[in-house]
Amino acid sequence: MPAARRLATLAEVAQQTLAGADFWYALKDFLEAFRAAPERTALEPGPVALAQCCPKGAIYDAYLGAVAEHLACAQRWRPPPWAFAPHRSLERPVFFADSHALRVLLLMDSPAAFRSRNLFVSEDALMRV
Repeated sequence: MPAARRLATLAEVAQQTLAGADFWYALKDFLEAFRAAPERTALEPGPVALAQCCPKGAIYDAYLGAVAEHLACAQRWRPPPWAFAPHRSLERPVFFADSHALRVLLLMDSPAAFRSRNLFVSEDALMRV
């Protein structure tokens, strides 16, 4: 049986989410492929907006923008312009932790690409997705 093809772009992550796949699983699949062979083209096609399509779509839209900017900067590439679209940021902060103590840590540890979009994650969030 041939191995399944990994998701090659963040746009594919959004498409898979629209098709009913778990966003976090699709993102993990993309990140594994990107880590194995980082290519600028993986970040270039802009993902479709998910805010109107699924309950946590606005969070996913912001997260995709943060991932694109974070990965591009880590590779010393210019982030794709789509990552800075207004719908790629949240009006209200979202913390990926329940306790107040952890939220304080996330305020300090979140990578800039996430913080600027009102997403508060651990500094190694892309390693554990």
